[in-house]
Amino acid sequence: MVTIDIESEEGQLEILRRMLTIREFDTKAGELFADGELPGFVHLYIGEEAVGVGAVSALEQDDYITSTHRGHGHCIAKGLDPYQMMAELYGKRDGYCNGKGGSMHIADVDAGMLGANGIVGAGPPLATGAALTADYKDEDRVALAFFGDGAVAQGQVHEAINLAATWNLPAVFVIENNQFGEGTPMEKQHNVEHLSATAEAYDIPGFTVDGMDVTAVYEAVEEARSRAADGGGPTLIEADTYRYEGHFEGDHQPYRSEEDVQIWKDRDAIETFKDRLVEAGTLTQEEFEDLREEVSAEIDDAANSAKDADYPDPSEAYEDMFGANVPEISDFAAQMRADGGEPR
Repeated sequence: MVTIDIESEEGQLEILRRMLTIREFDTKAGELFADGELPGFVHLYIGEEAVGVGAVSALEQDDYITSTHRGHGHCIAKGLDPYQMMAELYGKRDGYCNGKGGSMHIADVDAGMLGANGIVGAGPPLATGAALTADYKDEDRVALAFFGDGAVAQGQVHEAINLAATWNLPAVFVIENNQFGEGTPMEKQHNVEHLSATAEAYDIPGFTVDGMDVTAVYEAVEEARSRAADGGGPTLIEADTYRYEGHFEGDHQPYRSEEDVQIWKDRDAIETFKDRLVEAGTLTQEEFEDLREEVSAEIDDAANSAKDADYPDPSEAYEDMFGANVPEISDFAAQMRADGGEPR
C-alpha cells in the first residue's frame, strides 16, 4: 500500500497537511536560527514542499529514501516526528541522532529514512546500496534518492545511477532542480536544458515534471516505483522547483532578485493544491486556515519542548558512532576519565 492515496479526500488532506507542516517547520527553524537559538547551519526547504511530499507519498511504507543537506522536508514527508527533529536541531538527547547530528544529519533507519547528508551527491550511492540490499534479499522494497541540480555534476551520482541501471536495481532517482547550486544558476552548471536528459547515458527512462505540482510529482514517482518494483530498473526524474529562501539561513542572495523569487511564489505548491481542493469541495478556505493554525501550533509546541529538553551527557559522546565497539575509542574515553576529564 502506498503511503498516501492521492485519489482519496483523506489522502489529499494529508498531503496538504504534510506540505503545511514542512512550511511551518522550516519557517520556525529559520526564525530560531536567525535568533541564535540553533547551532550549526540550517538549509530551508521552503518552496520545494511538493517534491518531497509528492514523491514520498507515492512510495510504499517500507521503501527507503536518502536525503540531502536540505532534508527537513524529506523527513516530514516520510512521517518523522517534528518534535524529535526539532530536538535534533537544538542538539538535544531526544533528537533522532541524540542531538549529535544536527540539521544536516537527521536519520531514522527504522522508518526507511537513511539520512540527510552534508556531502553533496552522497545520497544516490546510499540509495543504490539500499536497492541492492532489497534486490539481494528479494524484498518488495524500492530506494529513492533525492539530490539537487548541483549534485548532478558529482561523479559519485553517475556511478550510482550507472550501477543501478547496469544491475537493474529497484531505485528511483529524483533531481530537485531548485534552479541554483548554492548561488550558481542551473544553466551555468550544465550543458543540457533538462537534467533528465542524462538518463540517456544509462538507457533508463528520464523525464522532467513540474515540481510545483504535487500531483505531477506523485504520478511520476508512482510510475517509476511500479517499474522498479516489477524488475524494470531505475528511473531518473527531474522536478523543476524553487527554494524561496537562500542557500542557507543568512544567505544575502546577491545572485537573484526579489522579482525572480516572486514569479515562483505566484505558483506556490501549497496554495495551488489548496485551491484545487476548495474548488472540488474537499475543504473550505476557512478549514484551510484552521489547518494552518493547527499545524503552526504543533510546530511551536515542538520547538518549545525541544528547547527545554536535556542535552546528551558528555560521557555519551562516543556512543552510537560505530555498530561495533572500537577499542581505541574505548581506551581513549577511559583514559580521559582516569585523568579527571570527560571525552569530548
